[in-house]
Amino acid sequence: MKLVILANKDIASNIALNYLVRGLKQHIIRIFLSDHVGAQSKKPKALLDLKFFEQDLFNQIVFPNIDNQETNNNPANSNSANSQLKTFHQLARESGHELATLNDINQVTGLEKLTAEAPDLILSVRFGKILKSPAIATAKLGVINLHSGLLPEYQGVMATFWAMYNQASHYGSTLHFIDSAAIDAGPIINRNTATLDYSKSYLENVLALYETGCDAMIEAVTQLSSGQALNAQPQQGKAEYFTFPTDNQLQTFFERGLTLFDTNHIIQLVKAYQGDE
Repeated sequence: MKLVILANKDIASNIALNYLVRGLKQHIIRIFLSDHVGAQSKKPKALLDLKFFEQDLFNQIVFPNIDNQETNNNPANSNSANSQLKTFHQLARESGHELATLNDINQVTGLEKLTAEAPDLILSVRFGKILKSPAIATAKLGVINLHSGLLPEYQGVMATFWAMYNQASHYGSTLHFIDSAAIDAGPIINRNTATLDYSKSYLENVLALYETGCDAMIEAVTQLSSGQALNAQPQQGKAEYFTFPTDNQLQTFFERGLTLFDTNHIIQLVKAYQGDE
């Protein structure tokens, strides 16, 4: 099948793409990225610190350094050839294309790019733009999104933060269709539930969702490619939409001994991209 994968320029999207590109090699893949999720509004300092580790460190330092090494040397001889994880550019090249952004997906220019790919199916992971009907209609089999929260309980952003903030025992991810511009509201294909580990940071818990979540997405693609329909069900129960936390909510989170990120974990992530030194 011809697949378009929509993701965001952040570490969680990159890890998800590593799973997806590896697991969907038999399909034709085209990757498009958004630059950020939501409006570029002023955020609390703690969220700006988180953004540095989720986006800036990797997009501005780690990934360009690795990509530049490959440009200046034979990629097969670079340290990153043995790395556990690949950069966005490496993953795009593995898929036979150069990396591209698609922030204008709902505009004429973006729709032309999407239509030119003639996708059978669109896969969305953390993509920063709300897909409207014309974009959704470009894919013959529709759009499937992997949401890093349990639906319908945790619609919106930072679902894992809010699960930790609410002192939930479990959290998870949801695979669902996007069939309208309504956010996180489409029919559910699969819900993966896990125990929340409060000894780990918010970011560690988020990243832990993507192996099982991407496995479910790969299984859905396999099923559709074999001609079988997915048993998606309308969302049931009370829906709640969450946005970014305020300074006061973050303070409550920190007073409970919880953290947004752990620098030792970040160091290990960086090493996973660098390969053998």
